[in-house]
Amino acid sequence: MIKKVLIANRGEIAVRIHRTCRDMGIHTVAVHSTADSDALHVKMANESVCIGNASVSESYLNMPAIIAAAEVTGADAIHPGYGFLSENAKFAQMVTESGFTFIGPDPEHITLMGDKIEALKFAEEAGLPTIPGSGGPVESASRALEIAEKIGYPVIIKAAAGGGGRGMKVVYDKDSMKDLLQVTMTEAKAAFGDGRVFIEKYLEKPRHIEVQVLADKHGNVVHLGERECTLQRRHQKVLEESPSPTLNDEERQRVFDVSINACKKLNYVGVGTMEFLYEKGEFYFIEMNTRLQVEHPVTEQVTGLDLVRQQILVAQGEKLDIVKLGNVKARGHSIECRINAENPDNFLPSPGTVTDYFTPGGPGVRIDACLYPDCKVPPYYDPMVSKVISYGNDRKQAIKRMRRAVEEYIIGGIDTSLPLHKRILENESFIKGDFDVNSLERFIQGGNF
Repeated sequence: MIKKVLIANRGEIAVRIHRTCRDMGIHTVAVHSTADSDALHVKMANESVCIGNASVSESYLNMPAIIAAAEVTGADAIHPGYGFLSENAKFAQMVTESGFTFIGPDPEHITLMGDKIEALKFAEEAGLPTIPGSGGPVESASRALEIAEKIGYPVIIKAAAGGGGRGMKVVYDKDSMKDLLQVTMTEAKAAFGDGRVFIEKYLEKPRHIEVQVLADKHGNVVHLGERECTLQRRHQKVLEESPSPTLNDEERQRVFDVSINACKKLNYVGVGTMEFLYEKGEFYFIEMNTRLQVEHPVTEQVTGLDLVRQQILVAQGEKLDIVKLGNVKARGHSIECRINAENPDNFLPSPGTVTDYFTPGGPGVRIDACLYPDCKVPPYYDPMVSKVISYGNDRKQAIKRMRRAVEEYIIGGIDTSLPLHKRILENESFIKGDFDVNSLERFIQGGNF
């Protein structure tokens, strides 16, 4: 049994993981950089260890320092959260080889799904629907032009090792192909250490649908419904909800079935997310995330399950709660707004000291955050500082409760994206559920959803 978990992360997700560990009677170890000495996750943990300077390479990506912290504190397991080292197969392997339990999937699954080209090959073998494309890496402009001519413009160039919306360029005509191909290769090499890219048909008005899957070491594989993650800025999710307001029951069942079948074929173990683009009644697999998602709270709200608890149970070799408790069905509707420390108009980062701080409450409102009065938001990391999650008996009620929550929420001393969320929640197209992955970009630029 796991008795002490080192949380290899920071911010709201480190706080989130600590809370579940506390509920389960598990002690926690917080690791932190010099910039995060007074961070909330450090204050809440049973123990803390400084692992390096402010830069991520010297702290939250410093694998030897994290392993050493686990050894010094006598931790049994390491939870990577999301981002940072959560999808780093080398780190997962290092954790296991050092005698600790990695609270996540097997390293080989992280490797496979981290390589977008290999993941697409697997998807086709597993019967997942995929977008027409190159089927492998593209190394020359002539080959790229040949593929684009075959599948038709527009196309999108993607980094093979990409993720988080980075390493993507849309090409609308042959004249810009050569330059954009070179730019994407260069960016991919700089960001991921891997310059390989591939090409796919670019869907112009799709929605982004993902399926939450869970699998234990006893062969049980289940889904926990779908999430609508269509509202994005620069391929970064801004607002998510569950269930999707656009899918019908037949479509849901179809995407659930292919997701579960693929996980079984993969012999996957742990929490994972199958991501799809959806357009005109058809689904197209784009990637699988082998970690906890930022937007996992909306799934927790509609199912009543704690996904971090499920991860820990799986890591201990136990059966999933959903198997032990019987069939858990999604009920009601949940929405999540990601709150970033950034200017809501020009999106420039806004680090600084939080002065006034008041969190909303009342029925159907949950706050996952790393803030408190007089805390400092450092400039070195991802700007997301909080998530507001609402729950209602239906989507209409969830929207109303979210409006109330973002209106009540006070974060003084820094700029945040709260005003943008207020605007989204009042938009008629959003209220009707009528939007696509480009809607938010149009809206921000002064257009309509």
